[in-house]
Amino acid sequence: MSIRIVQVRKKKRVFLPLLLLADEQEDMIARYLDRGTLFALYDGGLRAVCVVTEENDGVFEVKNLAVVPEHQRRGYGRAMLRFVRERYRGGRLLLVGTGESPRTVPFYQRCGFTFSHRVKNFFLEHYDHPIIEDGVLLQDMVYFQCRLGETVDAAEEQF
Repeated sequence: MSIRIVQVRKKKRVFLPLLLLADEQEDMIARYLDRGTLFALYDGGLRAVCVVTEENDGVFEVKNLAVVPEHQRRGYGRAMLRFVRERYRGGRLLLVGTGESPRTVPFYQRCGFTFSHRVKNFFLEHYDHPIIEDGVLLQDMVYFQCRLGETVDAAEEQF
């Protein structure tokens, strides 16, 4: 099989069960799903989804990146980020916000993202329940960034 990534224009909510893996609260997803661009990655079936928003002129943000659990750690998340960086290469920056979990932070760093900034107590103030990932209670939203327009491989070689 070969990887195929498509933009989903209609019935985005069909992908909600997978989106909830990366963002546990439906009303938080609702804040960005309609204004964002949803991509779905297929490789013999649905493997991953990603929602990207334009935050301001030339600055884009990955709001949600989720891989089907039984297909995690097979390069689908990395392939999706590579696609997004290529798709938005005319922009200035690509941001991604995540909790400080021992799984997600190193993943984004390996994909060429560097620390940008932190939003204190984001998860505590915006979610109606504690968010625990890999045994860690998420508190702050940590943002990472990568410059758009440079080649993906060159950026990834920094790490």
